[in-house]
Amino acid sequence: MLGHMVYFTLKDSSDEAIQRLLASAKEHLTGHPGTAFFGVGTRTPDLLREVNDKEFHVALQVVFESRQAQDAYQVHERHEKFIATNRDNWAKVRVFDADLF
Repeated sequence: MLGHMVYFTLKDSSDEAIQRLLASAKEHLTGHPGTAFFGVGTRTPDLLREVNDKEFHVALQVVFESRQAQDAYQVHERHEKFIATNRDNWAKVRVFDADLF
């Protein structure tokens, strides 16, 4: 399996902007072939240990059954629509892809 973890830092981090990004992720990024897990949410504000990264507003985690499923997702029109719709409010995006066992 392949884990695709994305952390978004927003220019406008208002509750409304965060909710728009969450809704857009649910609309455009769910139900892709080969998806074993999909989750999107916000940083947990009361987890403040030194090791906790606090520099993001929204986290997206998608686990794919294979590298091929993730490759198809990357070029899918719904994924591209998500990017086009939301990128103007992204101050920083960090992507972590990992082989999972």
